[in-house]
Parts: sequence; structure tokens; C-alpha cells
Amino acid sequence: MELLQDSHIWYLFSFVIFAGILFKFGVPAFNALLDGRIEQIKKDLEEAENLRVEAQEMLAQYQRKHRDAVQESEKILKTARESAHQFKEKAEADLDAVMKRREVQLEDRLERMKQNAINEIQAHAAELAMNATRQIIIEKLDKKTNAKLVEDAIVGIEANIH
Repeated sequence: MELLQDSHIWYLFSFVIFAGILFKFGVPAFNALLDGRIEQIKKDLEEAENLRVEAQEMLAQYQRKHRDAVQESEKILKTARESAHQFKEKAEADLDAVMKRREVQLEDRLERMKQNAINEIQAHAAELAMNATRQIIIEKLDKKTNAKLVEDAIVGIEANIH
């Protein structure tokens, strides 16, 4: 009985009882706490996995949209280049037509100006000749010669009419 009087034994005995009570009530509470934490971590992992999948789907969607946008912009650029090329060709053709038309108009105008100049020179030469002839006739023609010329003209008219 000496064993029951030893304080170390009572310390050991009380520690075992404490450990048993702690094991009986504390471990299930600690396990419940750990189980709750494990469930929370599982939910967080599932949510993270769902978010990752959703992010991958969104990334794929945006990559498709980007690819489609790039293709559309390439089509637009191609169409714009073709339109610009067609517009350039049409503008060059129109410019050539306008230049040819202007050239013809200028040639016609130069020809008309040339003809007008020739006509003016001829009219001026004829006027000068008439004035010179008139002057000569006034200086050289007397009444007798005038009467003879009028008589010859009248005879010449009668001969030409019949």
C-alpha cells in the first residue's frame, strides 16, 4: 500500500484520468474541428477547380473571339486594299480620259485660233489691198477713164448675162 501513498503514483493516476477524459471528450471535438476544416478546404478546392475550369473556358472563348477579330480585320484590310486598288485604277482611267479629252479640246481650240488668226490676217490684207487699190484709183483715175471703165463693166455684164 505503500504504492497508494506515493505522490508520483497519484500524479500518474490523475494524469491518466485527465488524459482519458481529454481523449473521451477532447478528441471527438478536435476531430470535428479538423473534419470541419477539411470540408472547408475541400469546398475551397472544388470552388477553385470550378473557377479554373470557368477561367479556361473564358480564355478559350476570348481566344476564339480574338482569332475571329483578327480574321475579320484581315478581311477588312484585304477588302480595303482591293477597293483602294480599284479606286486607283478607276481614277487613273478617268484621269487619262479627261487628259485625252482636254488634249482634243486644246487641239481644237488651237486649230480654231489658228483659223481665226488666218481669217483676221486675210481680212486685214484684203482691207489693206482695198484701201491701196482705192488710193491708187483715186490718184490715177480721171473722169474719162472712169466713164470708160463703167461702160466696159456694163458691156461685160450684158455679155455675161446672155
